[in-house]
Amino acid sequence: MMHIQIDQLKDKALWLEFEERPDIFPVLTNMIKKNECEFAAPIKTRLRAIRVGDIVEVEGNIETSMRLACSRCLNDFETRLASRFALTYSRESPADTEEFGEKEIELSANDMGLIYFSGEEINLLDGIQEQIVMALPLQPLCQESCKGLCSICGANLNEGSCGCAQTPLRSKLAALQNIKLENK
Repeated sequence: MMHIQIDQLKDKALWLEFEERPDIFPVLTNMIKKNECEFAAPIKTRLRAIRVGDIVEVEGNIETSMRLACSRCLNDFETRLASRFALTYSRESPADTEEFGEKEIELSANDMGLIYFSGEEINLLDGIQEQIVMALPLQPLCQESCKGLCSICGANLNEGSCGCAQTPLRSKLAALQNIKLENK
């Protein structure tokens, strides 16, 4: 499993590699069940962990291959997903407030970018899962030049012209295109 034993981090950095099935990650399993994506390969994680006092810094990268639906033509395509990440774990809660003059501002763990842990090991599952989800493309494209679907008949325009009369889209501001402004 994806754990770091704290006692392994006493003197030097710890290098770890994991290869896990996507179904061990709850959010990814939910995405697969909803047919939002399909993983074509295990998720490979390589990381380095180093301890500084009560803080554990984890840096690494994840990579996998997955099938997504193109946001323009809706065809499935396979793509490589790769991302670098840095996570900071803390055993103890730092001071709840930071003083600025007479005002005190409360900082949460999210504000400081910390992930709290207890005990003698850190479970990396949630942190790695979050990094995978953040690395997913917002608008997956099978190719940059994807032409998408015809707005009239729904034909895939990547496979050729459909023969529908394509009228240019009218913008709400199209009425302003003929206005002439005088220079003074």
